[in-house]
Amino acid sequence: LHVGNLAAVMALRQLRASGARPVALVGGATGLVGDPSGRDSEREMLTEERVAQNVAGLRRDLGRLLDLSPGGEAELVDNLDWMRGMSAIDLLRDVGKHFRVTTMLSRESVRARLERDDAQAGLSFTEFSYQLLQAYDFLHLYRTRDCRIQVGGSDQWGNIVGGIDLIRRVEGKTDAFGATIPLLTTKSGQKFGKSMGNAVWLSPEKTSNYAFYQFFLRQDDDDVEDLLFRLTEVEEAEIAQIMERHQQTPHERA
Repeated sequence: LHVGNLAAVMALRQLRASGARPVALVGGATGLVGDPSGRDSEREMLTEERVAQNVAGLRRDLGRLLDLSPGGEAELVDNLDWMRGMSAIDLLRDVGKHFRVTTMLSRESVRARLERDDAQAGLSFTEFSYQLLQAYDFLHLYRTRDCRIQVGGSDQWGNIVGGIDLIRRVEGKTDAFGATIPLLTTKSGQKFGKSMGNAVWLSPEKTSNYAFYQFFLRQDDDDVEDLLFRLTEVEEAEIAQIMERHQQTPHERA
């Protein structure tokens, strides 16, 4: 996990504090395909061994932020567990028949890639089909965990809507919902992430405590209030006091 993921994890913590039991999903299956969202080019195709390593790292990092113990306040699931035995025929008949190509082409992540002038960018069928897999994840968790709301970054809106629509078509239910969280971005608008080469990791083995501290210390004063709201559990009243003190004595920032 990196800083770019932290806002979504904090949203899960807020849901937990409100009485819900979050289900954190890691992509042992979808990691083998690659999500085109927010990408200008195709992702590197990872080996099964590399994806398994990534999943193990996610389990470790999420365990620091959520209580994932048996019977704990949150649960961790891996979509490889239910997709491993799914055949191509199963995917096309049970999932693909509920999707319309025109709708899939209208997704921002797809349209942006297809509109690029760079002929090498394009979009492979592998990445194009990613939205089917994420939609099926929501359907599966709706059926097996009574999961009613999917939370993700704002770049996941199209994929989340695809899952809501799949549940409506397959189950005939309209009680599935989605919520998105604004992405953490650089000044140029590029999101933080490992594939962008600018990740600040949550693991001390990959980003030292000093480097982690320096990253936030370097953020503009104008961004501090938003970061406090999104990445901490400091109460609103205390954040207001912090910002008031800072505005009065900005030279004392440390």
